[in-house]
Amino acid sequence: MASRIVDKIEQPSIPARDYDVTDFGAVGDGKTDARSAIMEAIEQASKDGGGRVVLPAGVWFSKGPIHLKSKINLHVSEGATLLFSPNPQDYLPVVHTRWEGTEVMGYSPLIYANNVHDVAITGKGKIDGNAESIFHSWYEKQTDDMNKLRQMGFTGVPLKERVFGEGTFLRPSMIQFFHAERVLLEDYTVVNSPFWINHLVYTDHATVRNLTVESHFRNNDGIDVDSSSYVLIENNTFRTGDDSVVVKSGRDLDGRTIGKPSEYVVVRNNDMGGEDGIALGSEMSGGIRYVFFDNNILQEGASAVRFKGNLDRGGTVEHIRVRNMKIASFDKLFWFQLNYPGELGGNFPPQYRDIVFEDITVESAGTVLEVHGPEAAPLTDVLFKNITIQKAETPFILENVQGMTFENVVINNDRIDGEINWK
Repeated sequence: MASRIVDKIEQPSIPARDYDVTDFGAVGDGKTDARSAIMEAIEQASKDGGGRVVLPAGVWFSKGPIHLKSKINLHVSEGATLLFSPNPQDYLPVVHTRWEGTEVMGYSPLIYANNVHDVAITGKGKIDGNAESIFHSWYEKQTDDMNKLRQMGFTGVPLKERVFGEGTFLRPSMIQFFHAERVLLEDYTVVNSPFWINHLVYTDHATVRNLTVESHFRNNDGIDVDSSSYVLIENNTFRTGDDSVVVKSGRDLDGRTIGKPSEYVVVRNNDMGGEDGIALGSEMSGGIRYVFFDNNILQEGASAVRFKGNLDRGGTVEHIRVRNMKIASFDKLFWFQLNYPGELGGNFPPQYRDIVFEDITVESAGTVLEVHGPEAAPLTDVLFKNITIQKAETPFILENVQGMTFENVVINNDRIDGEINWK
């Protein structure tokens, strides 16, 4: 099924003509604001029916966000750096976005594309969120705003009342596509992201390949697939401050009301290293299904595979396959954290089912498998097959498991076969 999904993914159609930003007055000295010239080039290309907006070698300083349009390929050439302003006020006025699974009017992502089709970011250059960005200090200040937005999404406060602009502290994503079709992200390097790095929201038909992500600030996920479908993520290198690859679909009532799942996602041939390797949730209220991880390498970190949810979420995660994976060393190997922190008193148990882990080799793990399933909806129908863990301290920590099957699972040279039901 994974190969059939890849075959169905549509590529963007963008005219083969170039718009060099220097022709619009941009200066690549790292100090002069090039944003107006870049936006002018995008506007001209759009008027002409589309094309490739080229940043040649140099350092191109943008005092504010770059907003893409349909039929545009933002090409960051080898030797070029797109460097963003460190000042949050440059990313106002607010735009319609999604922050940790809840829709909001918030600070603009540094590169933002809303209601677009046939759009790309390519090139072997660098996109730099700026190591000196004030956004990096906002993690310590965000709690009140984060809780306020969560409560709004949980109780159904209208979007027009969810305005988090000046005086608030919710960091924007580095790159976000919001309602997009046919997207290509290819070849570039990202550093110093303020928040989630490559964020696909309500995006259908996306290809993400040959990226290098080297960004270690808080919540620096490599790529977030968020209520998106027909997505291919391949041949990337992720070194991140949080999850390398994570699939999501909205949070709590807001996510269930929108009800757009993430589905038909293939993640293959990636080299991952971060706090977590691959993750589903915790924002998964719209559902996640038909996700295939194949032939990935996970280096080391806190948890290799982390699937999350809690009683506020609801949502069903099913038909997940994780195969042909080499894992170095993680504190937790497989972690079903279905009691994820931050509950607001909901009673919507998330359901995880029909999940297969197969053909995996692991050098070392602290805990092999930790599961905390809700009593009302135990973790069901999970298969572990042909898995070898050379060294582990704790095999299992289990809470509410039903129909979990082991076939040729070897831990510390001890083989496990059979089924577990544990309440």
